Amino acid sequence: MKSMVLTKISDLKINKTPLTLAETEIPKINKNEALVKISACAVCHTELDEIEGRISPINLPVIPGHQIVGKVVETGSEVNKLRIGDRVGIGWINSACGKCEYCKNGLENLCADFVATGKDVNGGYAEYTKINENYAAIIPENLSDEEASPLLCAGAVGYRALKLSGIKDGMNFGFLGFGASNHLVLKIAKAVFPNIKLFVFARSESERKLALRLGANWSGDIKDVSPEKLNAVIDTTPVWMPVVEIMKNIKPGGRLVINNIRKEDFDKDYVLNIDYTRDLWMEREIKSVANVAFSDIKEVLEIAARFNIKPEFQLYGLIEANTALTEIKNKNISGAKVLKIR
Repeated sequence: MKSMVLTKISDLKINKTPLTLAETEIPKINKNEALVKISACAVCHTELDEIEGRISPINLPVIPGHQIVGKVVETGSEVNKLRIGDRVGIGWINSACGKCEYCKNGLENLCADFVATGKDVNGGYAEYTKINENYAAIIPENLSDEEASPLLCAGAVGYRALKLSGIKDGMNFGFLGFGASNHLVLKIAKAVFPNIKLFVFARSESERKLALRLGANWSGDIKDVSPEKLNAVIDTTPVWMPVVEIMKNIKPGGRLVINNIRKEDFDKDYVLNIDYTRDLWMEREIKSVANVAFSDIKEVLEIAARFNIKPEFQLYGLIEANTALTEIKNKNISGAKVLKIR
């Protein structure tokens, strides 16, 4: 099968083609796994973190990609949840131990044995992949492959961040950065909380215009002051500076949820500028999001289907994966980027 493979850590400022097109073996499934013929795989900023070495360890060589949609073409002897022909989605969570206190309480995203798709095992920048039947989500009929794909991480982890934010209807909700994830969270929040006010902070004028088009009440630059204080904010920016800047806009008792696996290194010292009295006093808090639980994927797909929530996206061929990644690196973003495999 054709695959785009990461063989070594690269600096995307220097190497514009970190992934190599290769012929690799179609995966052989175990008794509790299904073989999936991939039709679409959305591109995620986390792939940049893998390529540039901010996430370790990584099982090189590896096929990246963890927002996968495809059809089941073969099932193992003990598979009973999936059938050949089922259209399924595979996200960042590839498997977990199933036995620890976190897994038993639906928090397998915190499991010490969490296995990440496209990092620890091969992912979706390819024509086929395999998945344990317990971590394959059925795609609703009213979502196309390309529409469903960004929901599997950008949507799912954004939805998890939304839940962790504690936001309620009628509150003021902020978005720091407005790429693949936050544009979906805005759509979800607007559908679920009809009386919410939405405030978007983004460096790119095109992202600010997109936010207003999608129903934001206000949009401004990263360092701007919002016209009203915010109850909660989700941060998806790759650096530390926006985290410090946004704190001045958060109400007492408010919460900032950082929706990143890693922040990029060049701004790492900026976090030292967080001042306890100015930024955290009055019960303001900063919280992280770690991975996704499988329930996040199932729930966000159900919400998207119920409210007819569709992502904004651009299509690329499999061999254009490096182009899509470079555009994300250069912040050339308008919604999600999706590789059309078939």
